[in-house]
Amino acid sequence: MTVPVIAVAPLVHGREDSAARQVAAQIDGACRELGFFVVAGHGVPEQLRGDLDAAAREFFALPDTTKADIAMPRAGLAWRGWFPVGGELTSGRPDLKEGIYFGAEHGPTHQGVQAGRPLHGANLFPEHPPQLRRLVLAYLDALTALGQQVLEGIALGLGLPRGWFADNLTRDPVALFRIFHYPPSEPAADDWGVGEHTDYGLLTLLGQAGNAGLQVRSGDGWVDVPPDPDTFVCNLGDMLERLTGGRYLSTPHRVRNVSGAERLSYPFFLDPSWEATVDRLPIVERPPDDDAAAATRWDHASVHGFTGTYGDYLTEKVAKVFPELASGAGSG
Repeated sequence: MTVPVIAVAPLVHGREDSAARQVAAQIDGACRELGFFVVAGHGVPEQLRGDLDAAAREFFALPDTTKADIAMPRAGLAWRGWFPVGGELTSGRPDLKEGIYFGAEHGPTHQGVQAGRPLHGANLFPEHPPQLRRLVLAYLDALTALGQQVLEGIALGLGLPRGWFADNLTRDPVALFRIFHYPPSEPAADDWGVGEHTDYGLLTLLGQAGNAGLQVRSGDGWVDVPPDPDTFVCNLGDMLERLTGGRYLSTPHRVRNVSGAERLSYPFFLDPSWEATVDRLPIVERPPDDDAAAATRWDHASVHGFTGTYGDYLTEKVAKVFPELASGAGSG
């Protein structure tokens, strides 16, 4: 199996014709079969992507002592900033990568900040390179718009009104962005840059630099996703699997830096609003069996049996990634 490439320009340009419906049908097929597809024709400026890549490489070339000026503990419950290699856990095991966490920029008067919610607050930006702040905020805006457009295609593929997600789940989305740096290495057979996992929200748009490493689990085994700096890899998160009663797949994936050279990636996550409750769509005729769903999941935890808001779900999951930051991190 290969990961399908879908040109989403009709959605980006807001077309309401057969071309848009054809794109929606292609997205629906990819979501049913693999839960992954490659987004081409996205309209995110090449200049922005290239400048961000250059600035990120400048930052990661700095000494750890300098990068630690924006270390994650400095952001408190906002959970923003830099972490060193081995500072993030997947399935309880340290990842062979470092990175910076960003999110929507929240000022002190934002209701989430006022309420003391985790993952709400101001970003931490380094003094060098100074352009990183401007580029990250522009990228967040561009990818949020693209993510909403891809969700329009998903809505059409499900037989819903085009604006269903924006009207019901993503009017005020949790938008998160990471820059990951995998240092040059020759990993052992069981060493992974990021271990097997699924993402938590609705969808992820991943920008990849030139080096391979991403793999997707299919029914036939693990599938390599070739890197292409001009496209984004889109994968579905747990909330879309939950929303569709398993009709769409939140597919496990992993990363291994097999090139021996450094690898950079740029995952952007578009998630439901913090206080949203994600229930099954009316199109789901039969509720899934929680035990059966859990038995086939990588973490043996069903996404269908969870109760609460999306903020509750996300806080519980992220606390396992950075347990040392989780103390005092209530659901908000």
